[in-house]
Amino acid sequence: MRSICLLAIFTFLFLLTATAQIPRYKVHAVKFAGTAIPFTVSDWALNGPKTKVDINFSVWVIKGDNGKVILFDTGFLKDAEDAADFKIKDYIRPDSALMKLGIKPGDVTDVIISHPHWDHIDGVSLFPNAHFWMQKEDYNYFVGQTWQKGIGSGGFAKRDVRKIVDLNLEGRLTLINGDDKQILPDIRVYTGSRHTFNSQYVVVNTGINKIVLASDNIWVYYSLQHLSPPSNGGTLDPAGYVREMKRMKTLASNVKFIIPGHDGKVFSIFPKVADGIVEIR
Repeated sequence: MRSICLLAIFTFLFLLTATAQIPRYKVHAVKFAGTAIPFTVSDWALNGPKTKVDINFSVWVIKGDNGKVILFDTGFLKDAEDAADFKIKDYIRPDSALMKLGIKPGDVTDVIISHPHWDHIDGVSLFPNAHFWMQKEDYNYFVGQTWQKGIGSGGFAKRDVRKIVDLNLEGRLTLINGDDKQILPDIRVYTGSRHTFNSQYVVVNTGINKIVLASDNIWVYYSLQHLSPPSNGGTLDPAGYVREMKRMKTLASNVKFIIPGHDGKVFSIFPKVADGIVEIR
């Protein structure tokens, strides 16, 4: 009888341990475009070297065992006005790129917007069933002050203002009030880098690791490795940008789980699951 009890206890503990190792979320980086411009690190990181850097345009999928299919940023449509300045190549519409993971546009339940630059927000219309999450201060600046005379609107597109205002009118947009907020189970957002007026990044607790999806709050790995702010124009607060990179290192399980927004090296570091898609694990 004692042996049977011990076996039952051992089996229970084994199953409990195995269950604990099953991630609540799986996180994927999905590339949907590249650029023909031969960028160097110095173009993206202040005082960086003139060595070549592979710049990509990506979105990030956070798929949960709770039925949530969450997208971090939406990418852009091919006819986005600013896209021509980047000599876009190998473009796949972001919703089509998600099909490689078996995700249809209507499957996306939530979209978290890191900031309202054209290459991150222009694709909001692609996901008809999603609820959207954006920082309140970023939204207010984007739809209002940035268009006033004498205020710069670089990187913003008027058509994207109309899209995000429409989402708000439809009741499909939640405005997040500030730093360190849990918006969904095991998903928190943080501010402070000020890539735009109040840009945000995401920390996902997968159940195994804590992953920081930085988006443009870190453009390239060089900045993270050297605690270097972005090149001129990349932030409204260079000291805050560096401070947030330091904080990211305390939030992630390991520095390897801090994912920059545009560095193509991401797709060689993590396991490939499809063309242009890697799993962050």
